[in-house]
Amino acid sequence: MIVTLNEVLKDAKKNKYAIGLFNTVNLEMAKGVLSAAEETKSPVIIGTAEVLLQYSSLEELSYLLVPMARKASIPVVLHFDHGLTEDCIIKAMTLGFSSVMYDCSTSTFEENMRKSKEMCRIARLFGASIEAELGHVGAADADVVESDAYQGMYTDPAQAKEFAEFTNVDALAVAIGTAHGAYKSNPKLDLIRLKEIADIIDTPLVLHGGSGLSDQDFKNCVENGVCKINIFTDINNAAAKAAYESYRPGCGMTDLMGSMVKYIIKETIAKMNIFGCTGKG
Repeated sequence: MIVTLNEVLKDAKKNKYAIGLFNTVNLEMAKGVLSAAEETKSPVIIGTAEVLLQYSSLEELSYLLVPMARKASIPVVLHFDHGLTEDCIIKAMTLGFSSVMYDCSTSTFEENMRKSKEMCRIARLFGASIEAELGHVGAADADVVESDAYQGMYTDPAQAKEFAEFTNVDALAVAIGTAHGAYKSNPKLDLIRLKEIADIIDTPLVLHGGSGLSDQDFKNCVENGVCKINIFTDINNAAAKAAYESYRPGCGMTDLMGSMVKYIIKETIAKMNIFGCTGKG
């Protein structure tokens, strides 16, 4: 069944677990993620991001994801992640996505608030939920992540409170030391900052750049207020590893697809167990 973030994150916040967003670019990834959710009876968030549209368009993915999510026995949020342009975000909702993220994190604080509030109004017209980002989660380059300039992009708790109250978004992604992509060194998470934000706002918090964190990192983040965790690199790498390990001379794509789905299921279930969302669907 297709639901919005509001229908799953409130319970996650109340009962201290997190729900994974697993971005997908093809049928094998979608089958793997949804099969893992069905097997573990977990609510799940699945979708794509604007930067991934070079691999599969919104139309192509919607033709797969919408009917698959409707048939699922567990709650499925269809989420358009890191929407950068209004046209793409509105198009996603028109195609049936039940949730969107408007990423204005590189804008000024005031501009981010204004744009997020307006997109929140539009999302309500579609019956969709909306996520925003405050602070900035960049790329996982060791030199950048450990720099003072990068730490200056962490989310300010006082601004988070003002932002949440002004925009009325349904979920807020915060920057506490994670980064997108594969880490080149161990990230240093600011859990004190995370807890301070969680203590002063009611909006469910989101952790971007989840791939590559340790099990304990995830558990610490959930314990300190994170309700949604974004994963792509780990399942993307799992699919590539399956194709590599399964290939033999003379193999075709159809000989590899089954193992790719199995590896994605295994990786997704591992994350769901860590997040604590199994059995919550």
